[in-house]
Amino acid sequence: MPQSHPSLDPALRYRRVLLKISGEVLMGQSGFGIDVKTVAAVAKDVAEMVRSGVELCLVIGGGNIFRGMAGAAQGMERSSADYMGMLATVMNALAMQNALESIGVDTRVQSAIPMQTICEPYIRRRAMRHLEKGRVVIFAAGTGNPYFTTDTAAALRAAEMNCDALLKGTSVDGVYTADPKKVADAERFDRLTYLEYLSKDLKVMDASAISLMRENSIPIVVFSIRRPGALRDVMTGVGAHSVIAETPAATAKSAEESLNP
Repeated sequence: MPQSHPSLDPALRYRRVLLKISGEVLMGQSGFGIDVKTVAAVAKDVAEMVRSGVELCLVIGGGNIFRGMAGAAQGMERSSADYMGMLATVMNALAMQNALESIGVDTRVQSAIPMQTICEPYIRRRAMRHLEKGRVVIFAAGTGNPYFTTDTAAALRAAEMNCDALLKGTSVDGVYTADPKKVADAERFDRLTYLEYLSKDLKVMDASAISLMRENSIPIVVFSIRRPGALRDVMTGVGAHSVIAETPAATAKSAEESLNP
């Protein structure tokens, strides 16, 4: 039986979002691989949003298993290394699908590299229909092309799905001038314009992803997904996060605007 699509909780700011999760988050406290408890905790937060009426799709990085750039730096041919990284994202997507469906959330994995035995191929109209039916869609294998990061894939899918915002769940609570875990005096930003982000050469997302979001006027919200409940806080406009948008004070369309275009 397909799950019913509940009406949107009026406290939530966005109706349809793409959640980009860094692969490193899924490692938990380990140094490699997939920590089942961490995946389950993220799935619980995602499930809460879906049951509150949010149409939610996911892109998960592969850095916890294999990072194409790192492989290329060690002498591998870049295209081959990137394809290996794409396969790592499929593994993460299947792990998240399993966690979500184990708690009753109907989920589909769509891969940009066709592999019909384990998931659907990426078909935009089918993905849209899944979202309309209240299913979570996990986009795997990046864009299907080497030389593009999963951040760019997330931006592309967010634009294709007509999302109200791109939420980037990482290990830090916003955008900093440097990694705050390594640089104690790194400056934190609550809000930035797309151009400010690019001019400061910040490293939370790559420039092509930022430019694509700018062209489509889709705000980017950066937050730490490691804390349980952080996703709901971001969706209600509270908690620590940074917003990258057209103007410093800009946010995505409100839920009301989304419901009544």
